Amino acid sequence: MAEYTLSPKGAETEMVWRMTGPMPFVSNTNPPTIMLSVPALLIAMAYPWAKRVVSMPQAVLGVAFSFGIPMAFSAVQGGQAWSLEAVSAAVPPHAWWLLLGNLFWVLAYDTEYAMVDRDDDLRVGIQTSAITLGRFDVLGVMAFYLVYLGSWALLSQMLGLGHVALLGTALGAGQALWHYTLIKDRSRDGCFKAFRLNHWVGLAVFAGIALALALR
Repeated sequence: MAEYTLSPKGAETEMVWRMTGPMPFVSNTNPPTIMLSVPALLIAMAYPWAKRVVSMPQAVLGVAFSFGIPMAFSAVQGGQAWSLEAVSAAVPPHAWWLLLGNLFWVLAYDTEYAMVDRDDDLRVGIQTSAITLGRFDVLGVMAFYLVYLGSWALLSQMLGLGHVALLGTALGAGQALWHYTLIKDRSRDGCFKAFRLNHWVGLAVFAGIALALALR
């Protein structure tokens, strides 16, 4: 819509499709996963309006993006009972820990993106984490990275994944430090480049965990 290549009507159609398209796949899983899909859908639907009423809507986006983590556990481990007890049994505590850690990764990279659009967002009255943090935006981004990487590193050791997983986290931390050099001056190009390159941070963490599991 920002580039006027998608009409408001087309945007509505696209939203409905993206919300309902995964339903056939979810319905083929199990009751606990289907139950989890309800709050997942509601959170995803709430995000566009969160920018108007929440000072850090990136947190809402982080929960929406991360809700697939407990759903993945539930899809594999869930039974056939329709109850909250069944959901609790299917989703172990560390799945919620992973969700929380991933939430802070989303906060980090989407705040970088919000730093790009800060002037435009101020003009139209949209709230973002970059605006809320103000002059502490760079510090906030680095703190978000620290919580994300620290939580996943701690959990990987609690699960006995050893030094290989820590190596992946260390590589991710090195890239986060590089992102600091890109965003410290708050230039649009630097912040956007840091945002675009975040997949390498996630890949480093994923590769470390995947390799550690393969070597067990």
